[in-house]
Formats: sequence, structure tokens, C-alpha cells
Amino acid sequence: MSTKAKMQLLLFLFVYIIIGLWNAKLMTAPPSEALKNIANRWIVQFGPEKVWYYRINPMTVIMSFVVIAIIIAFARSVNKEYSLIPGRKQAFTESLMDFLYEIVESSVPNEKYARTVFKVAMTLFIYIAVSNLIGGFIPGISADVAVAQEGTRTVRFVLFNDTWFPPTGDLNTNLTYAVMVFIISQFFAIKTKGVKGWLKGFLEPVAFMLPMNIVGELAKPLSHAMRLFGNITGGGILVLVISYLVKYMFLPPFLWGYFGIFSGLIQAFVFSTLAIAYMSSSIEG
Repeated sequence: MSTKAKMQLLLFLFVYIIIGLWNAKLMTAPPSEALKNIANRWIVQFGPEKVWYYRINPMTVIMSFVVIAIIIAFARSVNKEYSLIPGRKQAFTESLMDFLYEIVESSVPNEKYARTVFKVAMTLFIYIAVSNLIGGFIPGISADVAVAQEGTRTVRFVLFNDTWFPPTGDLNTNLTYAVMVFIISQFFAIKTKGVKGWLKGFLEPVAFMLPMNIVGELAKPLSHAMRLFGNITGGGILVLVISYLVKYMFLPPFLWGYFGIFSGLIQAFVFSTLAIAYMSSSIEG
């Protein structure tokens, strides 16, 4: 490690210990009281009540823009320093793209669509990876939401006793991307096979399999979204519970490191590779 990297690591550890001591002092409530609102979300209703498409989670929107801003800033810095002899950022970016493009090339039977599939998969991987990282191991602002018996929600913002809210922790985000992949897959199937060939695929191997084939296709985006949502949300809840029990000292850095860096990156890779698999399966060689 360079001297600069060592100084940054020491600074991070110093700040983290201070935050841990601060939380250890503040965490005086019993676990049953402190963690009773753990699964609640900040929901804002913009229209008639009980109409789901008029509701949003502001933290999802805010953190989505934060993730986009981080990605754009990193891309601009790589582009600004671009050269024939790549620096660290450029080498890292190129190696990552080469790695994923090799997977696309080996998976997509028709080279005509490989570039488009790569762009979709790479975009999904970068966005999900950054979301999981900032929501997995970086302490930040969290929204503590209490729901009364009449259904009203009270929001209280808390500093540094949880990580930043990851957009991938909202099922709506994951389902949106999964449905997008599903629509692109069906578009590729129609474009390569034609409408008749696409419809005929639902009748294979025999006609009475039509209902099962339809259910199987519709289950793809649901399982695609739920896999990512379950891992990210479940990991976040587990880390928060254990962190509270040990007063945010010693153990949480390892848990945040696992769920944020290791598990978070693995889930981003799994989501993007499944997207490649779904799209490539719809393309004829």
C-alpha cells in the first residue's frame, strides 16, 4: 500500500472507532424497543390512499441519484486521465469490462447482439455494485420509521448507526430492472425468430405445455428481482441487529465488509450474469 492509502485507511479506522464509541454511549434502550421499527420503510403518498403506484420511498430516489452521481464522477475522472498507457483507474475499468465482455461473447450465440447485451449487463453490474457498496459498509444517514396503529408514519433521521440506504434494498428498484431485462429478452426473441417463431416457442416441446411455459417466463423477472432484494435487505437487517447487540464495536466492520464488499459484489455479478443468460437464451445462433 502507498503512504497515501495507509493514511486514508488509518483515518477511516479512527473515524469508525469514534462513531462506534458514540453509538455505544447512545445505545441504552433495550433491543426489543430499539429494533422494533427495523423493517419499516419511509413511504410518501402522492395520490389517493391505497393506490400503490402513487407511493414512493424518497430514500430510494435520493440514493439512486447519489449512486448515479458517483458513477458519472468516476467515469469523468477515468475519461479525463485516459491514455495509451493506462493508469490504475483506467486499467481497473478496462479489465472489468473485458472480463464481463468475455462472458457475453461466450454466452450470446449471435455476435450481432453481443454489444447490446454487454451494455445492458455492464450498466446493471456497475449500478448494483455501487449501490451495494455504499449501502453495505459505509456508515451514513438512515431513516428510522415508526408506524402507528392508525397507519401514520413518523420519520426520524439518524446519523452513523446504520449504513446508507441501498436502492437495491427496495424491491421496486430490483423488479424494475428485472422487468426491463425480461422485455429486452422478449424483444430479442421476436427480432431473431419472428413473431410466429416466438409464439411457437411457448408451445414446445408439446402444445399442452403452453401454460407452464408462460408461467416459467413470468417467473423469471420475479425470481431475478427477489434474489437480489432478499440478499441485500436480509443482510442489512442482520448486520443492524448484530451491530446493536455488540454496541457497534469490533464485529460490525467485518459484517459490513462481508455484506457490502463480498456479498454485495457477488450479488451484482449474479444479477448481471442472469441478465446475460436470459437475454442470450432468447437469441437464436
